[in-house]
This record gives sequence, C-alpha cells and structure tokens, in this order.
Amino acid sequence: MSKVAPLAVESKKLKGAKWKQFRYGEIESATGCFNPENLIGKGGYADVYKGCLPSGELVAVKRLTRGGKEEQGTSFLTELGVLGHVSHPNATPLLGFCVDGGLFLVFHFFPHGSLAAMLHGSRLMEWPARFKAAIGTARGLHYLHSNCRRRIIHRDIKSSNILLGSDFEPQITDFGLAKWLPSEWTHHTVPVEGTFGYLAPEYFLHGIVDEKTDVFAFGVLLLELVTGLRPIDSTQKSLVMKVRPLLESANIQQLVDGRLKGAYNLSEVQKTILAARLCIRQSAIARPCMADVSSYTLSPGFDLSILKILYLISFSRS
Repeated sequence: MSKVAPLAVESKKLKGAKWKQFRYGEIESATGCFNPENLIGKGGYADVYKGCLPSGELVAVKRLTRGGKEEQGTSFLTELGVLGHVSHPNATPLLGFCVDGGLFLVFHFFPHGSLAAMLHGSRLMEWPARFKAAIGTARGLHYLHSNCRRRIIHRDIKSSNILLGSDFEPQITDFGLAKWLPSEWTHHTVPVEGTFGYLAPEYFLHGIVDEKTDVFAFGVLLLELVTGLRPIDSTQKSLVMKVRPLLESANIQQLVDGRLKGAYNLSEVQKTILAARLCIRQSAIARPCMADVSSYTLSPGFDLSILKILYLISFSRS
C-alpha cells in the first residue's frame, strides 16, 4: 500500500496568494515580544499568541515549536500548501506568514477562541451555538473532502481545532497534519498522529487514513457537543466507550449535558446523536460521508423519522 507524502507548496500558488509576508520585528511587536500573557494556545506542534497589528487589527500568531528545523519546515509547508487551496466560510483563512527568526503563521483573531475553550470553560455554551458549530464543521469537512481543489484529509479534527467567530460560526483550523490524496476514493497508510480520543480504530491500529478518518473524529466531536464531556476523562477512558451503552438505548436525558437543564431543541439533539452514532461506527465503510452528514443528517429541514428509517436500513447492511 502506497504512502502519502506531506503536502508541498506550489511556488506559483504562493506568489499568487494574497498573503502578507511579515518581518520578524512586526511579529515580535504585535505579540509584545511573545509576552506569556498573550499566549492563548499551546499544543504539541505550536504555540499561539494573541497579537495586535499597527492598524489595530487583532491577530493570532502561530509559532511552530515541534521538533527540529526540518520537521518544523515540513509542518509549515504542509499548512501553507493546504491553505493555498482552501477557501470556505468554515475553514480559517491565512492572513500572512513569517520565515524570519522562526516559522510563523498569522490568522484573524477569534474572540470566542476555540470550541473546546467555550464548551469546557466556566461559561455555559447554549445549545443553539453547539448545533451551529456542528453544522458549520460538517460543511467545512464536506468541502475539504469533496469540493476543494485538491482532496484534503484533515487528520486532527477536534474541538480545540475549531475556532468560533463573533457570531459563533465555526472555522476549521490547524492543517499541520493534513494530507491530500489522489482523486480516486481510496485509502493509504501513514504514521499515526493526531489526538487520542478522536482517532478512528483503523487509523489508530493500522495507520489507515481516508476521509472516514475525519468522519469518526467528527462523530466524537458531536458527542462532545451533546454531552459536554471531554473526549478522554481523567481515567483515560474515551468518551466513545463511555456513552456507547447510552447511545444504544437512546437515553437522551442521560446523554445530554445536564448543565443545559433541558433548554435544547429535541429534534436537533436527536439528529446530532443519530449523526454521532453513524460517524463512530467501528467499520469505516459503514460510516457516512460528510456530504450525507451535512446535507441530510444534520439538515434542519430534513425529517427525523425518515432519518431513523435510513439509519435502520444502513445498520442492517453494515
């Protein structure tokens, strides 16, 4: 089975892209010399700082930190390569970059931060905002898998990689692990990277990756939105394993985040739970594509009773 190479930057695309190339001094000034108080995100691959440009525009500056120069360069080129092909309301656009004094990517600043910060923070995230995050993320993934100029698999879909705009419209971010695959709908093997709790079984065990890898992670994200629980608890038990019995019994009251105190649209919650059940199936073949999830399962106008029938039919065939 062939391996998928990291994404590469096409020089012509970079020259034609409307990205600003920042100088290191501009980045340093914007972030207050990378003041720890401006650190808004920290992960295994990069640190993210809040910054302010001379124009007054707030930005998020991503500084790559993982590994040596070669590994950082590969990750940097990977993300630039993806962002050069992506243009969608539910995918984060790039403002600019800097290769002076390090490797930096500059994005718009999102006032509500990440979905993870909002969902697991001290303030309650109301159900309408959660459902909006589910729908928007589904649309963004559908675009990446089917309608983008190059077919892209994100490989690290999780709540901390979904940013929320001022109107709570979600945008997928952090394409450092993304892969693009041939036009044929096939799967490949790659080294396993990503976030435990969101990893599909076939990816975690065998390194097999295709669009269904993202579908599984999206299913976990939906469970996170419904339950308000993290994908991995303090005992290292996964959310999927924890809620499977409740999913099978369709016990909605025990599934839904108790902090909502019943303040949710029942039909929307049922659709979200149904979509999650489909997306986290053990068999990758039995999972839906994001086009179906976006257009039917999570569609506000699609009849829930029809969805349940389709679910039973697909379950009998899986």
